[in-house]
Amino acid sequence: MKFVCQRSELFEAATHVSYAVASKSNIPALEGILFKISREKLFMAGSDMEISITCSIDIKSDSDFSTVLPGSLFLEMVRKMADDIVTVEIDERLITTIKCGEAEFNMTGMPADDYPEIPSISGGAAISLPGDLLKNMIRQTNFAVAKNDQRPIYKGTLFELNETGIKLVSVDGVRLAIRNESINCKEDISFVVPGKSLAQVNKLIENDGNVSIAVGKNHIIFEIDGNAVISKLLDGDFLDYNAAIPVSSASTVTVNTRTFSEAVERVSLLTSEKLASPIRCIFENNTIKLACANAIGKAFDSIPCQFDGERVEIGFNHIFLLDALRYSECDEVKLLLNGNLSPMKIVPTDGDSFLFLILPVRIKNE
Repeated sequence: MKFVCQRSELFEAATHVSYAVASKSNIPALEGILFKISREKLFMAGSDMEISITCSIDIKSDSDFSTVLPGSLFLEMVRKMADDIVTVEIDERLITTIKCGEAEFNMTGMPADDYPEIPSISGGAAISLPGDLLKNMIRQTNFAVAKNDQRPIYKGTLFELNETGIKLVSVDGVRLAIRNESINCKEDISFVVPGKSLAQVNKLIENDGNVSIAVGKNHIIFEIDGNAVISKLLDGDFLDYNAAIPVSSASTVTVNTRTFSEAVERVSLLTSEKLASPIRCIFENNTIKLACANAIGKAFDSIPCQFDGERVEIGFNHIFLLDALRYSECDEVKLLLNGNLSPMKIVPTDGDSFLFLILPVRIKNE
């Protein structure tokens, strides 16, 4: 069997599917890329059993064939090739010869039958979203997905869709991120997608074309510009997030996002993994005063703001605070506070497209 294709197209496809290739697995085939040649099309897939990524490219071939080739090695070979055209020949013993210009590589493939079946969905809910919108919504919530949690459900983002629009919700126990958007949606459905899978979806969205989504009982498929990301859905009861959001606030602060972020970065220079000191924030008289103190020393700063309400002195983990400010992606934000022990809400100055909630950290009186 022999096929010929453009090196750039082959490299792009191999790069995309390699995001899902298992680095180590009890199933050797999962450490490789599945190749299926049929009717002048090359179908490629990578999978670690939790997430699979597939894509297809046009080729010139002399017959249909399937095999599995070592994933990372194949990708590096194609990356290093200097010519535009790649020729791949596979014999009956699965000995594979890859040629590009004067360069030639040989490797042994594995039978395609060794590769686990890629999940498919039939009869599930079908949704279509603009790619740039989905990318933005994932970016503004995926940062708050739990990285290490005994409850796997929080390692994913909740999707809620109904006639009013779409909402994405992530929570990790100390912060909450919600992203809303009003769209025409005929489905009334909710499901939880692993944060790892959504990160791969965002890597593949490169334009503002639509992303087609098919939701089944156990899996979800995102179809993106010729690629497909197939992921398991997470099972379990998600947090009643509405109950965790304070209804009222005693103090309202409007501040320039960049100015606040830079001040937090400055006073947090004293912190480290060994000395994880909270940032002390005092909101009063149209000013935010920031301070940090530990065994290394002390740091202070202050910035202007628009303030209305009761004075608040409160502490925060600087990383969580910076994440929320960074992913707000707007020039100004509104901070809603209700004392030094209640969570702080970060919302846009206009509208309700996002809501970030950060739990405070207890600070010692100086």
